[in-house]
Amino acid sequence: MKFRKTEKGQAIILIVFSIIGLIGITALAVDGGNAYVEKRRAQNAADASALGGALARIKGYGWVQESYNIAESNGFDNDGETNTVQVFSPPATGENAGDVEYIQVIITNHVSTYFGSVIGIRQVTVTGEAIARTKTPEIKEILDGNAIISLAPTSDCNNQRSFWIHGESTLDVSGGGIFINSNNPDCALFQNGSGSIRLEDGEISIVGGASIQKPQLLTPFPPKTNSIPIPYPPPFFMPKFGCGKQAEISEDGLSMSAGWFDEDVFPPEDVEFLDSGIYCIGGDFLIGGGPLEGGSVVFLLDNGKLRWSGNATINLSAPTSGDLAGLLIYAPIENKNKMVITSDENSSLRGTILMPGAEIHLNGGSSEDGYHSQIIGYRIESNGQSNIVIKYKDEQNYDTYNMPEIQLTQ
Repeated sequence: MKFRKTEKGQAIILIVFSIIGLIGITALAVDGGNAYVEKRRAQNAADASALGGALARIKGYGWVQESYNIAESNGFDNDGETNTVQVFSPPATGENAGDVEYIQVIITNHVSTYFGSVIGIRQVTVTGEAIARTKTPEIKEILDGNAIISLAPTSDCNNQRSFWIHGESTLDVSGGGIFINSNNPDCALFQNGSGSIRLEDGEISIVGGASIQKPQLLTPFPPKTNSIPIPYPPPFFMPKFGCGKQAEISEDGLSMSAGWFDEDVFPPEDVEFLDSGIYCIGGDFLIGGGPLEGGSVVFLLDNGKLRWSGNATINLSAPTSGDLAGLLIYAPIENKNKMVITSDENSSLRGTILMPGAEIHLNGGSSEDGYHSQIIGYRIESNGQSNIVIKYKDEQNYDTYNMPEIQLTQ
């Protein structure tokens, strides 16, 4: 008797294996997708935790606990079972290991599977890691010690030029360079006429480009273009100070003591000598033909203008010690007036002229001693027929704290 082979039942086996394969593919799709979502969630929480800890460190309170708190608020409570949160400073691993400026946060998340348990995978582990840099404020020279700085981030080639030298003016600068923050690609630096620049040290650095009528009048040439811009308002702390008493004029009318002075014009007529201290000027700072002399003085020009005559002999120097050491004249960023600095061949200035919102005009002053100053304005213009000598030295000028920095590096 012959028996005929049958293939009945083989289809069932194939169906079973197909179902198992389908479950595996489903597990991979569903559980893999869920693991990806959970990894992104852990990464986002690590980023927020590292940045929050960095900010807390700069503000001076418990940054470690703050990092844990932020992780918990994002769903990772460091329970040791479903997740762990680790906070290190300096980082325990990586290229920044051992550097105390950095904070490292590692979040490990154990994710239960939906279908993976069918094929023996009950849990997957995902990790989020972030490293944030905390650069605390440090006191240093303003904007890398450039002697003249134009802060305007934008400008045009007509009435709103960022840095304009013209006429027969010569800027003779030593000890530092010139920095022009405007991103105008055509004329952030605008030179025409016989206006010239001579730098003994440093370079002319421009974020944008230059329009130069006579290249032979610029030393060094060409200027450095496409420089890295600085934010505006600038990234350093502005000085904060005031005057606790009223300024008083001496009996002979030739000198006065420091303090606040809220009349329309400073200094009063006939005053030639200023006592050391801080002068808070409520009106305009105007010097005509008369001389003015003062040592260890600081001027706060809140809202007024500054205009000095080319016939005036002006000898003013900033304090050499204390919180305001090296600061000669300060106009807050809200003061956007035109400031005209001119003097005669016998004049001398020592100290920083910081006017971040103002348009500064350097219109002459042929003194060989020159201005031992760092000059910082929103826009800078140099005109006239004089040789303007600027001899920048950091020790004679104002240093301040740069802004703290927080940066997510990984």
